[in-house]
Amino acid sequence: MPVKRRISKKQTISAQAVAAFKAGDHEALGTVLGLRPWQPSPLDVDGPQPPSWAAYDGTAWSQAWPEAFELRQQLAPEHRLGSGPESRAERNIRWIESFCRVPEGKDIGKPIKLRDWQRDDLRKIYDNPHGTRLAIISFGKKNGKTSLAGCLLLLHLCGPEAIPNTQLPSTAQSKEQAAVLFNLAAKMVRLNPVMDRAIVIRDANKQLHCPGLGTLYRALSADASTAHGQSPIFAVHDELGQVRGPVSELYNAIENAMGAHDAPMSVIISTQAPNDGDLLSILIDDALAGHDPHTVISLYSADMAADPFSVEALQQANPAFGDFLNADEIRKQAENAKRLPSQEPLFRNYTLNQRVEASSPFISRGAWSDCSGPVLDDFKGRPVYGGLDLSEVSDLTALVLVAPVDGVWNVKPTFWLPGANIREKARADRVPYDVWAKEGHLQTTPGPTVDYEYIADELAAIFDRLDVRKIAFDRWNWRHLKPWLSKVGFTDAQLEGDKAVFEPMGQGFQSMSPALRDLESVILNRKLAHGHHPVLGMCAANATVQIDPAGNRKLSKQKSHGRIDGMVALAMAMSVASTHTEAPAPKYQMLFVG
Repeated sequence: MPVKRRISKKQTISAQAVAAFKAGDHEALGTVLGLRPWQPSPLDVDGPQPPSWAAYDGTAWSQAWPEAFELRQQLAPEHRLGSGPESRAERNIRWIESFCRVPEGKDIGKPIKLRDWQRDDLRKIYDNPHGTRLAIISFGKKNGKTSLAGCLLLLHLCGPEAIPNTQLPSTAQSKEQAAVLFNLAAKMVRLNPVMDRAIVIRDANKQLHCPGLGTLYRALSADASTAHGQSPIFAVHDELGQVRGPVSELYNAIENAMGAHDAPMSVIISTQAPNDGDLLSILIDDALAGHDPHTVISLYSADMAADPFSVEALQQANPAFGDFLNADEIRKQAENAKRLPSQEPLFRNYTLNQRVEASSPFISRGAWSDCSGPVLDDFKGRPVYGGLDLSEVSDLTALVLVAPVDGVWNVKPTFWLPGANIREKARADRVPYDVWAKEGHLQTTPGPTVDYEYIADELAAIFDRLDVRKIAFDRWNWRHLKPWLSKVGFTDAQLEGDKAVFEPMGQGFQSMSPALRDLESVILNRKLAHGHHPVLGMCAANATVQIDPAGNRKLSKQKSHGRIDGMVALAMAMSVASTHTEAPAPKYQMLFVG
């Protein structure tokens, strides 16, 4: 089979190609351009014959024959994509509404009727003049996500987008979630006799096979080993927002395996992830930035500044609101979330499709973001306070220094992590420690542990250069650090006693509750500037509070979803900083001598 090639718009088109195009001789044109033979789908809405050139824009040929599509753009500019009788997206919409059936509910068995917003999403994907490599569709739950995903899978399995002898996986984070999409797609097949004859359903293996085209769909869960050995051309990533951290081995395995094809496509359909550092959030932010024209996005999310319980917010995140999504039921969810604050984060994430941690975070993402102002480069000459969270020797250790600058507490954190096996640690915690280390946001210590002698040397250097008034520290592991501090020159008076610069601080409710109150106050009043430090930001997003019967709070490492060492250190720093008082401004008097 000849190697496919893409025609540059500056390339001269051969006379043979022009003649074949004008004559409508598809076979001759394919031979001239070195294209693979056209193979019809058993479920082609136009029948078994190739469509005419008049409808050429909207066929799967624009994917299978990209060279011929570009040729049409050059020879027939009046029929550019989207302006002809039927675009690629319109053909796909017509196929879905002709063959796909409502799989469940009151309209079960009826032909699917795509809504205007769904049609617009498909146009973004299939009428992208640059060609689409990745499409992201994100909205609140219960807006027909799984049904739309099932339609797209069948479109590429046996419809006009089908490429013979290719694989089409869907991915999910659990076997149960993977089964949901498979079961719904299988119901669609069984409800259409024509489709049911064309497709073999393998319930035990969660597979759909189209023998006429040799295409195979498989539902995969987050066991990454099942994804290796695949060579997919089309994939649906279902609920990728459930991935915590920036890495998913299953997602990477599927995406990397697509390199063998000329025009692969991935579609992510999911509610948003709760944190900025999660994989889906990273992909969404990159898509919104518009760096890659081959990536398209449809994001339905309530404005963070809007009243979260208003109808306007509900409509922004739920395009099916008042249609097949019960408006009264969603309003009840909003009322419950307003009445029960513990339900609000879950409501914001799942229903309003906002990046809000579903558990009860210490501080909201919006409040933290409001304090992302610039930080003074050097604290020299200013009173400095700090918090030191000593970890186990193989974990993250945090020192956070704060200094007052024009009434705002500037924050300068330092994080240490063992340099050995940092990539493995990043994979285990699902955060980019290795990237942060390269960017200077994280310091690595030699060897497999955070050596306390190394930390002591760092502290001595800081004290030599800055006016450090107090460092609050967690009593845990202090006995291991103290001898090294003495060795590098700290006196007993600095380490212990009423005038010591190192002050022990408990991590229970009694000590931490007032510390959190002080920290919360400066954050909510925007009297804090953290400079958008990514490691500290991760800790802030992960920090979850535990409340005792008296209403006292403390940060809980057990209840949090990731590392919170930086926030513990910041809370301790602000606790000792609360004792700071600004020197009174000098007063001047005039003395008259007469």
